Amino acid sequence: MRTIKHSRLLAAVFALLVGGGSVVAQTGQATPANQPVQPVRSGSALIDSTEEYKASTQELLRLEEGEASRAAARLEQLRQLFAEGLIARREVEAAEQALAATQAGVEDRRGQIADADRLIAEIVAAEEAAENAAQELAAARKAAAQQAQIQTAQRGSYSANSVVIRYTGQTGWSVANLSTVQSFFLSKFGRTLPTSAVGQTATHNRLGFDHRHAVDVALHPDSVEGRAVINYLQNAGITFIAFRAAVPGSATGAHIHIGRPSHRLA
Repeated sequence: MRTIKHSRLLAAVFALLVGGGSVVAQTGQATPANQPVQPVRSGSALIDSTEEYKASTQELLRLEEGEASRAAARLEQLRQLFAEGLIARREVEAAEQALAATQAGVEDRRGQIADADRLIAEIVAAEEAAENAAQELAAARKAAAQQAQIQTAQRGSYSANSVVIRYTGQTGWSVANLSTVQSFFLSKFGRTLPTSAVGQTATHNRLGFDHRHAVDVALHPDSVEGRAVINYLQNAGITFIAFRAAVPGSATGAHIHIGRPSHRLA
């Protein structure tokens, strides 16, 4: 009977501890990502109640142990009297039955105290599990929000026509960061990135553009390698301009310009 009551009470504890999650599942409404997740502490009242029950049970146990001790002493006296032929056997048997009943009550009371200890330990463990789950959920929401911010920052603006593809990303990039693009290209295609201009060149001086903070890659934007580089740059939020053909006064031929647009030299 104690085991049944213990199991039912533990089930009630878990229902209280995870009740918030059940409501979400039933309504289908998720908690907003910016709303903090509060640890559930529903088990505290049950712990207090169980501690009170345990204390009162321990007091009863002390009384019953005293009663059992007295019953054992009385039985020894009656056995001595029976041995001397002063009392009947049935009196000894009655005392033995009384002692057995008292000892059974003591064992049952000790079992109740052990059940209370186990229940308290399981409530504490359930609370810790609920808190850990809440913390993990909060961390996951924070990570998702940060990833969303990164994706939003990297999304930038994109436009394309038959000749020029323009993408303005939000990631800060300079010629010093060229190695990241080079590493990507080498790992994917097994050869070095075919750069045709790194920083300012004589061609850019002749065209009158400030190309100090940009890199030109000699790839057609519609080639397999060109599309791979463009996808990499866009996913990384790196600004670029891809020319499919020569543009008088701007580009001498098809290539990918990595970095901010080059401004006219003063």
